[in-house]
Amino acid sequence: MRRLNAVLGMALLALFLLHAVMGGFQLSGVIPGGSVIMKTGAWVMTAVLVLHTVIGIKLTADTLRTLKKTGAPYFKENKLFWVRRLSGFAIILFVAFHVIIFMGSNDGAYRLHLFAGAELCTQLLLAVTTAVHVLSNVKPALISLGFKSWKDFLADVLIVLCVILLFTGAAFIIYYLRWNVF
Repeated sequence: MRRLNAVLGMALLALFLLHAVMGGFQLSGVIPGGSVIMKTGAWVMTAVLVLHTVIGIKLTADTLRTLKKTGAPYFKENKLFWVRRLSGFAIILFVAFHVIIFMGSNDGAYRLHLFAGAELCTQLLLAVTTAVHVLSNVKPALISLGFKSWKDFLADVLIVLCVILLFTGAAFIIYYLRWNVF
């Protein structure tokens, strides 16, 4: 089950990166909004996210049962485990905000809700929690997928992730400025 969750996590990361780049161009005004490809990709990503979340909840429940059974929770020794779980749950919260903010159509025309300071904050927090979740999970995911020399591959993944997250954060800020300044 852990290997399946790692595969889902990698698929989710690839879909997220594609969504982030396309969304960044959309928010910056480079490509028009309401793309069918964007909407279809978002629904596919949502389905993968739900599966990844359900498996993560089951694995967390199994771990909690084991901790209760042994009577030794070792909280200090398992801080990274809790960072992984808490960042995942934070992502779910911020994805809900993301869907609420960016889902909108009226008679087939794409419509957005007001994008003010609170909306910008939730979207930047989505980017930050995603970064924390991916950074804390990439090493175990690569190991569970059988990568022998994960250290070399890890640096490449982190560089690509950082560039795309910076681009996405900048796109949110540009979009915020377009709503509130221009």
